Amino acid sequence: MALATRTDRRPSLARTVWDSTVGKKTVMAVSGLIMLAYLVVHMIGNLKIYFGAAEFNHYAHWLRTIGEPFMHYEWTLWVIRIVLVAAVALHAVSAYQLSRRDIRARPSTYVHKRPRATYATRTMRWGGIILGLFIVWHILDLTTGTVHSGGFQEGHPYQNVVDTFSTWWGDVIYIVAMLALGLHVRHGFWSAAQTLGAGSRTRDRALKTVANVLALLLTAGFIAVPVGVMTGVVS
Repeated sequence: MALATRTDRRPSLARTVWDSTVGKKTVMAVSGLIMLAYLVVHMIGNLKIYFGAAEFNHYAHWLRTIGEPFMHYEWTLWVIRIVLVAAVALHAVSAYQLSRRDIRARPSTYVHKRPRATYATRTMRWGGIILGLFIVWHILDLTTGTVHSGGFQEGHPYQNVVDTFSTWWGDVIYIVAMLALGLHVRHGFWSAAQTLGAGSRTRDRALKTVANVLALLLTAGFIAVPVGVMTGVVS
C-alpha cells in the first residue's frame, strides 16, 4: 500500500511577512528610511557646488573611489546604487499593493464622510508617481546624459548641473519634484515612525517636529542648487 505524500508546503516566513499588511507597511517604512538617509547625504553633497567647480568635481570623483584599494573603482558606488534601486522598487511595489488592498476593502458607499486628510496625505500617491518619473529623468539627464541639454560632459558634473539649470524647464521639473519630495518626506517619516513602533503619546510632537524639519531642510537644500544657477551665484 503506497503511502500518501503531502505536496503542499507552508509558505516561507519571508513570504508570510510580505503577504501581510503589516509586513508591507514595514517594508515601506524600512525602504523609505534607507532612501531618506541617502537623500540627506546627497543633499549635503549637492551643496558643495557652492564651493566651485574644482571642489564639486573632486567630490563626484571621490564617490567613485570610496573603499579603494579594497574595493575596485566604482564598486562601492554600484553597491549603493543597487541598494537604492532595491529600496525604491520595494517601496513602490508595497505602496501599490497596499493601495489596491485598501481600495478593495472599502465599502462602495460611506454613510458618513471620512475625516478630512492633510494635504500631504491626499497627495502621497501622486507625489510618489511624480518622484518616480523624476528619478528616471534625473538619471537620464545627469548620469547617462541621454536627455541632457547643452552637451553632456563625462567627468564634469559641475558643468552638467549648470547646463541643466540654465534651462527654464530643467528648473521647473526639479523644483516641482523637490516640493513633492518635501510633502512625501513629511508624511512618510511620520508614517514610518508609527509603523516601526517609535510613535507614542509622549513622542508624537517630537516626531512631527523632526518630520517637518527634515522635509523643510531637504526641500530647501535641493532647491538651493537650481536657485544658485538661476541667480548667477553658481555659474
